[in-house]
Order: sequence, then C-alpha cells, then structure tokens
Amino acid sequence: MNSLFNIKDNVTVITGGTGVLGRAIAKYLAVNGAKVIIMGRKADIGKEIVDKVKACNPEGSIEFMTTDVMNRDIVEANCRDILEKYGRVDTLLNAAGGNMPGATIAPDKTFFDLDPNQFQKVMSLNLTGTVIPTQAFLKPMVAQGKGVIINFSSMAAFRPMTRVCGYAAAKAGISNFTAYMATECAKKFGEGIRVNAIAPGFFITEQNRSLLTNPDGTYTQRGQDVIRQTPFGRMGDADELCGTIHYLMSDASKFVTGTVAVVDGGFNAFAM
Repeated sequence: MNSLFNIKDNVTVITGGTGVLGRAIAKYLAVNGAKVIIMGRKADIGKEIVDKVKACNPEGSIEFMTTDVMNRDIVEANCRDILEKYGRVDTLLNAAGGNMPGATIAPDKTFFDLDPNQFQKVMSLNLTGTVIPTQAFLKPMVAQGKGVIINFSSMAAFRPMTRVCGYAAAKAGISNFTAYMATECAKKFGEGIRVNAIAPGFFITEQNRSLLTNPDGTYTQRGQDVIRQTPFGRMGDADELCGTIHYLMSDASKFVTGTVAVVDGGFNAFAM
C-alpha cells in the first residue's frame, strides 16, 4: 500500500459507531488495518457489529465501549482505558448525533409548534456531543504531536432545509466548529493536528428511513424530492463514505485542515 494512504495500526475512535454509517465505516477501517474502537450507548448492537466484523476478518482489530458523549466523566474514562491499552489515539470520528420530533416542523405545523426543549436537546447531542469527545481525545493527540479529528456535518448545514430546524442549526454549528478547531489546533499545537469534517448527502439510516421511504420500500414525497435534487439520481450507500474518511485520516491529506468534504452525489451542487 502507498504509505500516503497507510492506516495500518491507526488507533481510531468512532463515537456513534453503532449507526448505519458508523458501522460501515468501522468495518472498512478494521478490514484495512486500523485498530477500531466503536463507542456508543447500545452494548448489544456494539457487540453484534464487532462479531460480524471479526467473522469477516478474524485478524481485524475492533472493539466496543459503552459511552455517553454528553457525559464528560464517562468519555474521559473511555479515553484513559484506550490509552492504557493502545498507548495513543490517532483518529477521532465524531459520528454521534440524531434528531427529535419536537425539533422538527412538519408540513402542517409552523415555527410556533417547535419545542424549545427538544430543540436544545438536539443541539446538545449533535454539537456538545462533538465538543466533549474532542476535548477528551485531543489531549493525547497534542501530547504525541499528531492526530486527526473528523466531525460529521450534513447537507442541512449548507442550506436551510424544511422541517429539520434543530438538526440543521446543530450541523451548521459543526461546520463552524470544525473550521474553528482547525485553526486553534494548528496555531497552538502545530500542524500535526488536523481537524476536518465530512458532509454526507442522503443515505438511508434508521433515523430517516420512515421519513424517506414507505413500508414497501418506495420513496415518500420527501424521498422523491431528495432524488430529484441529486444529480446521481439515487441515495448513497454507506460504504461510499469510507474512501473520503480514509483520505482524511491518512497522510494523503496532511496539508488539509478546516475543510468540509462533501459526499452527496451532487446534491449540494444542484441549483435548478
């Protein structure tokens, strides 16, 4: 393998790793030699993912840790455990996030129906749930003089999509936080610390499945709107995020920081 793209033995932490996108990325990285630690709240799903990856690649290094990205003490304890076992942290993927019904505005509702409490919870889960792991895992990266942080932004960060009021505000914050941290880290800790984000287009996940597809698998009206807006004319496959993640965590992108890499089948470029 070209050394520029070599991720063998890269100690990679993935928060929110039990989701559809997180598990696809975890499997890919483990198969390609990274030492993957999935972090999430659902231990049963985490174990299932680990077992499936090891069944495909018995030599792959992957494990699950229970965490709560909103609890600083738990996340810092996770970090200590990882450092005790592996001695370092090379990459942090902040993939934890989600949405809540009260932070959305249905077509038959108005802004006045927005639930401020659920809006705040969505902001906290997506944005603060990225800040806390970043604080914890950045410390060993600074100590070792090298590390990569990859945050998860969204198409909703680029434009004000209907319905997803809270989620869009949080993801716009993620893009801004990414740019801020890229500068903060480079200026204060050196060029060895890089911070970027990935912005997936539309992928079918457990979170959006009922919003984008009908029980029979056909697209809902919103799903059809997405397809109409996507030049590729389809939803993305979770595996199609892996190449960009690989690039951003490898030395192939060693002069890249503060960017939001778009993987969307052309969705964000379409202007008609």
